[in-house]
Amino acid sequence: MKTDTIAAVATAMSDSGIGIIRISGEEAIEIADKIFQTPGGKHILKNVQSHTIHYGYVVDDELQKLDEVMVSVLKAPRSFTAEDTVEINCHGGILVMQKILELVCKSGARLAEPGEFTKRAFLNGRIDLSKAEAVMDMISSQNEYAMKSSFDQLQGKLSVQIKSLRDEIIYEIAFIESALDDPEHISLDGFPERLSEKLQQIDKKIGGLIATFINGKMIKNGISTVILGKPNVGKSSLLNLMVGEERAIVTDIAGTTRDVLQESINLHGIHLNLIDTAGIRDTEDTVEKIGVERARKYAEQADLILYVVDTSEKLDDNDREIIGLLKNNIEKNGIILLNKNDLDTLVDETDIQKEFEKQGVNCDTFKRNFVILKTSTKDGSGMQELEEAVKNMFLSGIIQNKDEVIITNLRHKEALQEAYDSIHLVQKSIADGMPEDFYSIDLMSAYKALGLIIGEEVEDDLVEEIFSKFCMGK
Repeated sequence: MKTDTIAAVATAMSDSGIGIIRISGEEAIEIADKIFQTPGGKHILKNVQSHTIHYGYVVDDELQKLDEVMVSVLKAPRSFTAEDTVEINCHGGILVMQKILELVCKSGARLAEPGEFTKRAFLNGRIDLSKAEAVMDMISSQNEYAMKSSFDQLQGKLSVQIKSLRDEIIYEIAFIESALDDPEHISLDGFPERLSEKLQQIDKKIGGLIATFINGKMIKNGISTVILGKPNVGKSSLLNLMVGEERAIVTDIAGTTRDVLQESINLHGIHLNLIDTAGIRDTEDTVEKIGVERARKYAEQADLILYVVDTSEKLDDNDREIIGLLKNNIEKNGIILLNKNDLDTLVDETDIQKEFEKQGVNCDTFKRNFVILKTSTKDGSGMQELEEAVKNMFLSGIIQNKDEVIITNLRHKEALQEAYDSIHLVQKSIADGMPEDFYSIDLMSAYKALGLIIGEEVEDDLVEEIFSKFCMGK
């Protein structure tokens, strides 16, 4: 592990009121002391107490004052990195921060790699890997639910559960190994039955964590929302209304939208990643045809489909194709918008339902999977009802279970799935009457898979990959 002293700007490189240059390592205090002096001209940092703040100036090689600063001193191990750490709070001008950082590096530090401060905190045992990843998630949070989930993980909610599961598993492994080594004193009579009961509890806990990933992915990345419909039904107008500005071109000419247009909005504290697609229809236009194919692809990948229907016209083959697409993706959340409600209507909810029934979707399934709303993108009616429908679909479960640990990281989900599968292999071995030493192999696999989450069983190259994604200075 590198033990040299590192430095970086820890705040955004933009003009602001305050900027922070962070220094960490064995020589952090000595280096900071070289360039800092009190108003009386003294260099005092090597002799101060930990967790103290000092007023003075950063000076250059010729002792010329560069900036008026406050310097925080945190001595090992009571710092974020568990190393001696100094933070220079200066004025937030880009040039000022760059000049001070250059002085720090000239005095003996080197420029930190992306995420190196947090990596040192992990390598020094200050935080585990799941907490380290939560730091980056906290920085990149786009809504209050993502921020809370990251904060909970940073506080150790996930770590506690993972460590508890590992403790339960390693106890059973140790018992098996001890019994096999000393059968005269430790009996395995009735052990498979007892282990089976214990594994059912572990299985339930791991399965419960995996199940939260559906909500967790949407909390972290937003709800992928695709707007579908045939040409000129009001899809682009709907996008503009939801975004709150004219982002999509709206004309009376069918086929105006020839490719996908993506925008993000914050709705009740969660992100919707809106995708306006080309109108689905048979077309000979090469570019438009590509756009239609992309619309189908995005619909298959979406979390939410908004199907916009022009109620001033009868349903046609293009509508039937879209209804077929919704039928094939019926497990997704779907909202059907009966648009142009300000005009004379030729299509209502009954007509839509009949078309679904013709394609094999019965009445109960239709009503269970789709919400139907009347809207007018011309006068904005129905938009509030649309927001409430989305809120009820996606936020009710998150709000009701706001205190539970939510898995937002795909790496964590995959490790949990690996542990889950290993536990099932042990249960199968018990059911098949296999010898107890077979249990240990798969129990150890589950134990190691869970260890990947907190960094107990992680390879160096994975650590490098994770921290390379961090921002500079963190």
